[in-house]
Amino acid sequence: MIHILFHPVNPNKRDLKQVADLINNGAIAIFPTDTLYAMGCLMNQRQSIEKIGRILGKKEKHSKMSLICKSISEVSKYTQQIDNHVFRMMKKHLPGPFTFVLKSNHDVQKFFKNSRSEIGIRIPDNQILSELLELLDAPLISTSLNTNGEETFYYNDPDEIHDTFGKSVDILIDGGLGTLEESTVIDCTGDDVEVLREGLGVLD
Repeated sequence: MIHILFHPVNPNKRDLKQVADLINNGAIAIFPTDTLYAMGCLMNQRQSIEKIGRILGKKEKHSKMSLICKSISEVSKYTQQIDNHVFRMMKKHLPGPFTFVLKSNHDVQKFFKNSRSEIGIRIPDNQILSELLELLDAPLISTSLNTNGEETFYYNDPDEIHDTFGKSVDILIDGGLGTLEESTVIDCTGDDVEVLREGLGVLD
């Protein structure tokens, strides 16, 4: 594993380019968000997506993977048409600690064994991740860094993450100690918007 420490506000550009080049070539990375640390890869890397499921012991259809995009305009490339009221809500609350569940289009569905009619969308408020996304060839597909046993265990300490996943993952983007709070999940696939999970994000 390549373990690189980044300043949370002013990340080193050369190191970010190195990380982006590796991810663009299929590497799996662990990275900070504005909520939990996450594990992910480019959305078009089929083998890497399958490997993430094996590493975390999560079946793909149950892994709650989200698409991490750099902007709302990019989101529209991977979803069906977004209703105006949903678009306004996303524009108001993103970047931020929210996951918006939207109807996916074929460009997303073709990368999954069990074609998904919906996908969680994230635009985290994290400077390291924001700058990294500008260097990637496609959005990241990711899942929260946790393991499922009798109790769900979340990882927020980069040193512990390194010790646990150092032999399984290609890159650790170290943004310092993370939180243990999840994003707020909002289902926008029906006629009415529904909060599926209360998390760090608070709707106005």
